[in-house]
Amino acid sequence: MKEYDEARKFDARKFDTNVQIMKNRVLTEVARKLWAGEDIFRSFDDIAAKTILPDEPSTSCCIYKDKAKLAERIRVALGGNHNSDHIIEVIGLICDECPEAGHTVTNLCRGCLAHECQGACKLGAITFENNHAVIDKSKCVECGQCAKACPYSAITNFKRPCEKACKADAICMAETGEAVIDYDKCTSCGVCMNRCPFGAPIDKSYIADVIDIIKGSKDNTEYPVIAIVAPAIASQFAPVDLGQVITGIRKLGFAEVYEAALGADIIAYKESAELEEKGRLLTSCCPAFVKYVENKFPALVPSISHNLSPMAELGRIIKADNPDAKVIFIGPCTAKKAEVLKDSVSPHVDSVITFEELLALLDSREIDVEMQEKSEMDQATGFGRRFAHSGGVAAAAVQALKERGSEFEVNPICVSGLDKIKPILTRANKDLLVQNFIEGMACSGGCTGGAGCLKHTPKQDADIDSHADEATHLEITERFETVNR
Repeated sequence: MKEYDEARKFDARKFDTNVQIMKNRVLTEVARKLWAGEDIFRSFDDIAAKTILPDEPSTSCCIYKDKAKLAERIRVALGGNHNSDHIIEVIGLICDECPEAGHTVTNLCRGCLAHECQGACKLGAITFENNHAVIDKSKCVECGQCAKACPYSAITNFKRPCEKACKADAICMAETGEAVIDYDKCTSCGVCMNRCPFGAPIDKSYIADVIDIIKGSKDNTEYPVIAIVAPAIASQFAPVDLGQVITGIRKLGFAEVYEAALGADIIAYKESAELEEKGRLLTSCCPAFVKYVENKFPALVPSISHNLSPMAELGRIIKADNPDAKVIFIGPCTAKKAEVLKDSVSPHVDSVITFEELLALLDSREIDVEMQEKSEMDQATGFGRRFAHSGGVAAAAVQALKERGSEFEVNPICVSGLDKIKPILTRANKDLLVQNFIEGMACSGGCTGGAGCLKHTPKQDADIDSHADEATHLEITERFETVNR
């Protein structure tokens, strides 16, 4: 029991919520079986024993439903629906734990004589039972007139956490009660995953593909396996030194570990030239932001930078030097899993995993990063490293223009979170925005707010800035010219 309690405390230190802890346990045990070459479903009972702990309270009615949920989590851990390219799936069996959404009568109802709510409903959906208003959902159209009429504000419009969190309006409720994702609107940002208290929305995992790639390399003798690590990693494993994490990644079987920030330096240089040429530019480094613009503001698509994201750009450079290399991106972003499926990106990057999945891989190989020696990783400028938080891309573009001796006057606006992006793009769409460089990031705060992060804390921006200050390379131009010699 003591060992179990200590393990639970350690899990809480690494993650924000118990949803992530459960996800990590499943990913870790699945990865453990995959490394060993074992059949996952023949090992189901063993995985269940490691993930459904007897002393933890269940959110289900019985152990059988807990195991059914686990089977679904395992399915998604193995890549989910292989007939679909959509990254975020909803596990319906878990989603049914949510209460029914829509207008609901609360205990503030006084059963008053006026019955104004009943009078306001033109469809006869409100009756009174035991001196309390009741809404007949078979008649209700969720118009909200009853809520407006109630003098006690006793009727509220309840929205499920995932639906409320999705600022792309991509989630609605099916007639059977579970959440449904409209993939024509979905940006794959994953914010619904972070907001669901039960973990019903979940991103497909590609750890099986990554393990196959690493095992197939035969200790990098058949081909080198290269990791590209997003700069947001500097905010994820504290108080462990980042150099120890890099050593841990190498021990997983990676021949080299590259900073995605180096790709960011290159893109900053290229985007500064593109901005000067076009006069107005929307950044292309956040795939969820790009998807949102494509969905909601198609007239602005020509203003999106035609350059690749830092991930794809660095992957392109690596593969140009070594076409046999297998490139794996490790970052905070679920939308990167969608980006890598694009025809313009797939030749450069072979697979994507999040920081959550990285930790599961490390745990599955029993690699304790706190016990590792430090590895050096110093390939980028501080400007490239600051791409991890809001404002970093714009600052790098300004610096690149300065280094190039350009007299172009850049007037940037930096915005993160789709709810805050919408009004900015609305003004830009009407030519009412005075700024000529729009840095957009779908996640609040930037990449440090990504759905694939381990933790989200106020200290993250400071961690990124400290990491940026440690960079020995000072000029974006020097990084660009070095790579393009």
